[in-house]
Amino acid sequence: MARMKECVAAVVLSLLSVGLSAPLSSCDSLLEPISVSIEDISGRWLYIGSSSDLPGSRSVGRLMTSGWLDITATAQDNVLHVLQTEAIVGKCFSIHYNVTFQNSTVLIEEPFYFKEVYLQTDCSDCLLAYAQVVSGNDTFTNLFLFSRRKSVSPAVLEMLKKQAECLQMPSPIMIDPDYEICPDNIPPSDGIAALNTLFDAKMGHKVFKFLDSFIEMFVN
Repeated sequence: MARMKECVAAVVLSLLSVGLSAPLSSCDSLLEPISVSIEDISGRWLYIGSSSDLPGSRSVGRLMTSGWLDITATAQDNVLHVLQTEAIVGKCFSIHYNVTFQNSTVLIEEPFYFKEVYLQTDCSDCLLAYAQVVSGNDTFTNLFLFSRRKSVSPAVLEMLKKQAECLQMPSPIMIDPDYEICPDNIPPSDGIAALNTLFDAKMGHKVFKFLDSFIEMFVN
């Protein structure tokens, strides 16, 4: 009996030691939000790739040929201005909107709820944003990787894939780094209105889901 107790104790201690020495690549560490300042996230960021469960996002990801963000401070405390420019099959368009920044978190509270935090990467000049959107009864999650450069190392992309897996999100779609960046002089439209229309398009979501499945069938 004493021998059995010793064996049980040894097994318990072994399991505890494994837990205490869990690798840094575990999901808990990969998904731990990091602390960032306004200075850290300000400036021009080039789109690298993303994962999202928003209907239509897979189709857009396959068709996107260029993308960048420009984040700047405003005269209001903790309010940032975001200029977002993308090219879909070569055609550039731009939207802009303001967000609140506090405690390393970006927020939009009306007309939908948007919360974005930042996760670690193996890239010193990258920004990995994890966003949750609540629109009515729908909740969507997004994972976006940006960099100061047009491309990143395979190790960074592999880490992004692992983070998407940890979040149980679709495999990220990466943009072809051999692209022309959209110019700065494109007149932007109201981003909040455009995003709200996208999130609130209940009937459109069914069509977008079909398109996603249709395009993924041919890609895969």
